[in-house]
Amino acid sequence: MRICVINTGGTIASVGQPLAPMPSNRFAAAVTDLLGSALAAALPGDRLHLDSGLRFLGGGLLDSTDLRPSDWCRIARRVLELYADHDAFVILHGTDTMDFTGAALPMLLNVFDNMGMARAALSKPVILTGSQLPLFRDTSQGLVLNAGSDGFANLAGALQAARLRLPEVAIFFDGKLLRGNRALKVSSTRFAGFDSPHLSPLAEIGIGVHHGLAGSLGGPAAPDLALDDPAARALALAQLDTVQSCIDDQRIAQIPVVPSDHGAPRPLLARMIRDALDGGATGLVLEGFGEGNIPAGNGAIEAALMDAPVPVLIASRAIGGQVGAFHYAAGAWIDGTGAIAAGDMTPVAAWAKMAVLNAAAAHHGWGAATLRALLVRSLNGECAPLDRIVGPLQPGRRLTAADGDVLLLNDPDLGPQLRAAGRVLWQGPSPGRLQMQGDRLALIAPDGTVAWTSPPAQPDAVPVLTASPPSLVLVDPGRRAAPVTALAG
Repeated sequence: MRICVINTGGTIASVGQPLAPMPSNRFAAAVTDLLGSALAAALPGDRLHLDSGLRFLGGGLLDSTDLRPSDWCRIARRVLELYADHDAFVILHGTDTMDFTGAALPMLLNVFDNMGMARAALSKPVILTGSQLPLFRDTSQGLVLNAGSDGFANLAGALQAARLRLPEVAIFFDGKLLRGNRALKVSSTRFAGFDSPHLSPLAEIGIGVHHGLAGSLGGPAAPDLALDDPAARALALAQLDTVQSCIDDQRIAQIPVVPSDHGAPRPLLARMIRDALDGGATGLVLEGFGEGNIPAGNGAIEAALMDAPVPVLIASRAIGGQVGAFHYAAGAWIDGTGAIAAGDMTPVAAWAKMAVLNAAAAHHGWGAATLRALLVRSLNGECAPLDRIVGPLQPGRRLTAADGDVLLLNDPDLGPQLRAAGRVLWQGPSPGRLQMQGDRLALIAPDGTVAWTSPPAQPDAVPVLTASPPSLVLVDPGRRAAPVTALAG
């Protein structure tokens, strides 16, 4: 297996007092001289390429604190430039903003259409890792291995995890492989620096390598959609060119909601929102309480959001928070403002997703409605998919359309119902579970009999709920055939 190691800087590659990234060539030589035999023994038959071609503005590497959104694009471009020559990529990165990069890279290494289906898709592992302590120590005799560092375990573990060939962006830290856009930095003092509150690890490495409970993303739906294909890679590079040219101009304001003067005539939160918009914000991410609750502030906060001409995502300040329907009276008013519930996306993932999609919108011709729907949809596993059937839709579960007020509810007593604006547009013949069977969507009754089937579709079709028109369509991810309507009003 050919594994490329790309160094961006960060603690793992830093030395000196104060710590600063060493030149890329010096770090690569140290890894070869001091760790080469150990890594070769741990990875028999693999070939490592320690790349030194990545350069940020100024010509060197950076502490991750100093990385800008356009630097995510430089990292993504380096992966695409080297894509054909390697089977996996391990990216050495500082821990301060590793979760931001882990959320942004999937958006930059995949290209999506209006329905959120991949037109160009990552087919190889891209694993970010780093350390809480430097990998090497500078002495009067030269560089030596820093014996107390977590750097070697993380580097070796990331390389072992790459051999699983999971086609997605991940973060490896302290023995765990986490989906990159689900991870959060949770500690600056413990070696377990990252966690994933809504998704269990993809894999764990201890005495052996063990697949985690979370399934990996599926990768390309067809060979011509994989980044291995030059045409697909060209799509990704064209998107990257546009995003890199304007992403630093994105001003996504992330505002935490805190107990404050919400009863005042002009509450602080309302002023912060209006100040951000007056200052040129191109999007807002609000971190609400609990399930995304935000005080209305005597109507002033509601009015500020109603006036926002940019996308607004409501996330939760709770590490394990999830924002869906606004159940509480304290937050029920939010629905009427046009703000978007972030589901179980972390605020970090919400910020990075909005920044990249905003920057890519002109390239793809996405209008405000399409951009809003894409912010809701799960594109790279950054949130639970709410508008498509993944596995059986069991009784008691529901889908909600990303592009409007349409609901598919699988009622335990009545069976599946397609609803819009409170009206039932379609009613299934009996209770049961909805799931794909071969090339059809089927309603399976409790006794196992097939109560209903849809028209035939492609075998890999994905059932997606849409509001325009209200229907559940079977979409072929490879776009080799037109969508087939399964349920419609």
